[in-house]
Parts: sequence; C-alpha cells; structure tokens
Amino acid sequence: MRRNIKSLFISLTIGMAIFCSSCVDDLKFGDSFLEKAPGVDVTLDSVFAKAENARYFLWDTYSKLYYGLPVYWNSVDNKMNMGMFETLSDTWHSHLSWDGVNRSYYNGTYNANREDTSDDTKFGFSKENTWEAIRKAWLFIENIDRVPDMQQSEKERLKAEAKVIVASRYFDMFRHFGGLPIIDKAYDFSLDESYYQTPRATVEQTVEFMNSLLDDASGVLPWALDEGEISNWDGRFTKAAAMGLKCKILLFAASPLFNDTEPYSKESPQDAVTNLSVWYGAYKSEIWEQTLKACEDFFREVSTQGRYGLVQPTEATPSAYRDAFRKAYYTRGSGGDNPELLISTRVRYTYGDDYQWDYYFPQSVMNGALTPTLEYVDMFPLSDGTPFDWNNPDHVDLIFSDRDPRLYETVLVNNASYQGRQVELWVGGREAQQGPRTEQGQFATGFGLYKFILDFSSARNRPTLWPYLRIAEIHLIYAEALMMAGRTDEAINEVDKVRARVGLNGLRDSNPSIDYSNQTLLLEAILNERACELGLEDVRFFDLIRHKRAQDFSKVLHGLRIYRLDENGNVVNDSWSDKPANDRGPRPTEFKYEKFQLENSSRAWWTNFNSKWYLSAFPTLEVNKDYGLTQNPGW
Repeated sequence: MRRNIKSLFISLTIGMAIFCSSCVDDLKFGDSFLEKAPGVDVTLDSVFAKAENARYFLWDTYSKLYYGLPVYWNSVDNKMNMGMFETLSDTWHSHLSWDGVNRSYYNGTYNANREDTSDDTKFGFSKENTWEAIRKAWLFIENIDRVPDMQQSEKERLKAEAKVIVASRYFDMFRHFGGLPIIDKAYDFSLDESYYQTPRATVEQTVEFMNSLLDDASGVLPWALDEGEISNWDGRFTKAAAMGLKCKILLFAASPLFNDTEPYSKESPQDAVTNLSVWYGAYKSEIWEQTLKACEDFFREVSTQGRYGLVQPTEATPSAYRDAFRKAYYTRGSGGDNPELLISTRVRYTYGDDYQWDYYFPQSVMNGALTPTLEYVDMFPLSDGTPFDWNNPDHVDLIFSDRDPRLYETVLVNNASYQGRQVELWVGGREAQQGPRTEQGQFATGFGLYKFILDFSSARNRPTLWPYLRIAEIHLIYAEALMMAGRTDEAINEVDKVRARVGLNGLRDSNPSIDYSNQTLLLEAILNERACELGLEDVRFFDLIRHKRAQDFSKVLHGLRIYRLDENGNVVNDSWSDKPANDRGPRPTEFKYEKFQLENSSRAWWTNFNSKWYLSAFPTLEVNKDYGLTQNPGW
C-alpha cells in the first residue's frame, strides 16, 4: 500500500503536538521564547483563548528559524559537528578532523543512508526544525481568528509574519534539495491517510509557492518596524524582509543549477529530472526577468519608504570603513540601529557563567574548524580597489597593511590588532606557533577567523545574531539580474555601491583593462564581490552550487607560511611579544612568504567531484515511504 507523508509530520512534530494537545494558561517569555510553566496543561483552545498566549505561540515559531553558526551539541545547532557550509567551498577549509565536514564530505563517504543515521550532514531534511516551524506557522494562521481580545489588524499582520516563516523555511530546504512536498495547511492527523498523499512538487511549483506566500505577506506587513516597536520586537518580519527574501529565492531559482538547457546530473535515478523536481526542464529567461522585477520593486519601495540602506561610514578612514561593515552584519536593525539588516536570527544558550555560543563555536574555531584559504584572502583587493597581485612586489609589501577593510573584519591576518596587541601569525609566532608548518589548529593556513568571533573577547557573553539577509546582498542580486538583462552599466553601478561603503574605487576604475561587457568577466567580478562582502554568511558555497562551478570545487587550495626575518634576512622561528621588553628589539616588519598546498585534510572533491553533489540526498527511509519523495540524481 502506498504510504504517505503523515508519518514524517507525526515524528517531526511529536513534541509540539504534546504542547498543542495538552498547552497554556501561564507562560514564561524570554530569550528562549516559549516555555511551559510547571504543571500547566496547554491546548489549542487555551493558546488561542488569549492574545498574549497566541503571540507567544508565534514567537516560539520564530525561534525555529535558521541560524547559521554552530552553537550547541544537538542535531539542529550542531552544524555538521561544529562545521559550516563555507568550508565546502574554496574560501574556507576545515582542519577539525572529527567534524562532519571531514567525516562526510572531505572523505567522499556521504550518501543517502547517512541522512538516516547521522547528524553530521549539512542540512537534514527531517532534522532542522523546518517542518516543525512550518506546521506551527500553519496552525497559527488557521487558529488566530479565534482569539477574542486581539484586533483584526494585528491578526492579519501576525498571519503575514507566519507566512514569511513558512517561505523562509522552505527556501532553507530548497537550496539543498530542490523541489519539495507542498504543505499548505496544518494537517489533521485524525483524518484518513489518503489525505496525506503529498508528492514532491516541481521546482517551478515550489518557487511559486514560496513567492505567493511572500507576496501575500508583503500586502499586509509594515515596511519597517516603527520606532516604538524596535526595542521590543526587533527581528520581526517586515514588508522589506518579505520583498528582499523574494529576490534571494528568485536568484537561486534563475541560476543555471535549475534554469539551464540540461539538468545538472544525468546519473540515475532520473525520476526527479523527469518530474521537473530538480530543474525547470529548459532554460527560461523569464525567471531572470522575474528576479530583475523583484529587485526593482524592492528598491522602488526603498526610495519611497526609506528606513533601509547600506550602513555608511562616519568618515573616510580605514577604521570607519571597518566599523560600518561590522555594524552591517553584526548589529540588529529592522530599519533602526542597523538600516541594512532585513532578516536576522539569534540564539542564546548558557554554559556555566558563559553563553553556550561562547563555548562551542570558539572551541571549534580554536581547533581548526574554520581556517581561511589563501585563495580567499587573495580575493580581497588593495584598499583602493586594485586587485591584489602576487607578481607585483609593491602589492606583496602591502599584503596585510593596505587591503580592503572587509579582509580585516573577516580574516585574522599577521600583525592585525588582537586582544590588545598585534597578532603573530608567522611560523613560531606567539599565536601561530607551528600550526602553519604542520597544518594544524586555528592558524593552520597562516590565517585565522575574525568575523563573528572577533578577537575572542569582545564577542564574549552576548548572543550573536545571524545576518540571514541584508541590503548589500540585494544590491549584488540586482547586479546579477541586470547583467543577465544586458544592462551592464547599471549592474556595475550596483556593485560599486557596495564597494564604496568600504572606500574601494569602482570596478572599472580599479580594473581598466577588463572589458565588463563580457558577461563571463562581469559575473566573476560579482561573485568575487559577494565572497568578500558576505563571507561566512552562507553565500559562497551556494554561489558555486547555483552556477554549477565544478572547477572551483575541484581546485586544490593553499595556505601561506609566513616567516619572520631579522635585520640580516635570516629566518627567526620564535615569538617577539613573549620576550622580555629589553630583549625584543624593534617590532618585526620583514617577512618571507611561502604558499603551500592544503593536505590536512585532503578533499575527495579535488580529484573526484561529481555534479550529483550539487544537491543533497533525501533520507533513504523517507524516500522508501513512497509518498512521492523522488530521490535526487546520483543518490
């Protein structure tokens, strides 16, 4: 007998079902959003009997939104055993031998069965709170009109917020799996099983479903939170958030992964290809046209409504450029303190006297989970926007002293300010020790992580937000859509707006020899800008995926060994700051650089990349339920 999707939703929502079939006359509200008071029974009737309870129910649904940093040892917040997507790209590498990045991906052992048995895959179909959030959002939408002490205008606004939650959680899955079963209601588990026959939808249907929810929400939500709401409700969805998310969804859908003359993989099984669940079935220029219109609509609203825009520096200095960039990704906004941030999430756990984030994430970093590659560092231009060139001795002399300010906010480099001193990342230096020589630990590549974690002290004991979507990304989405429409000058102008925020000259001024009318060259510039601006914001990996960049997944990556030289040009393999002040001599200024190939750990993709890796496998057990969840090609 054909099985159905019912068992998936029963297993995924059992905890929430207990909440909704048993929930609340007295609720506690805080950073954990929703907690049941001891000894209190909670039912749907009691939740939606009072406005306060209904709001708490929705706030708890908000708490199940995607958060990109690994913060806790569970299947949702663990992120591949303290790993991140970007370490599967060319910009970061993991030297943490026991994380999921190494155990499932670098060694090439990932398969559909691992989705059944392991928590170290990059995004589990049934393990990321996605279906829980979707079901709770639909329960809210279907029941909020029952609340007696709430104005209808608020009910409509909260329904719209719930629709954005559904759309965002679908997108979180869509970029990993492609077309998905469309769940457009809170299923009643008491009904006959035939009610749950929900096969996998096409890519087009999935995109239309997400965008229809966002369009509905955009018609109701306020453009931004008003001044009185920001202090209490910062992080709630707005019209700007819904319209911006639509741009991001359409960019992914319009890209060659799904929108091309042939599917990304011809390996069996091909059911998902035949059913159009992993591509549109042909190249459709209208998807790019929709992306362009979505961006135009968004920026038209920005020009009319205001409140949102790129965070601008207070003065034209390197420190002010860095401050503006940090504020853009690190500070909450909703059109208030940070006018750039459209969607953000955060979590807060405790570990003794410190927040859990302050334990797990830093520990993984210190053990080598996120080490920048030389390829990534080389993407950042000089401070005037000129591309960095190893063949230019003048550039090498400025390698860590006169670069794009975003480099110093993203990557910890030699001699940068660190915990009240200058960091020593040369071989034998105070921080690096022998890490770059042995290719181990936090500085295995000769560089360290700075973004989000900062200097390991100023970020301590505070929740760190996740910048799910900010305006800088919308400018760069717009640039790509304009490029596809042949509007080259306008595309370059959008890129230049992002560059100007950190003091860089425009693309043409910085690269006079490049003909940006060549779409291949302009796309490369846009993708490079996205990597520099949006590092560790889940962008580079998905850029390589959506453009089917097998060459970037296959290329061997490098680190940089830095050697300190004395006044005679001899290598000195020890620290400067650890010595007594009288014995130090002048601060080291002369260094020698040695590129080296990363080998610890080696990636199977360097020699054996297969296009099937562009999308994840569905869990075998879930496919075998035979409700129409066709497996992706190659798995």
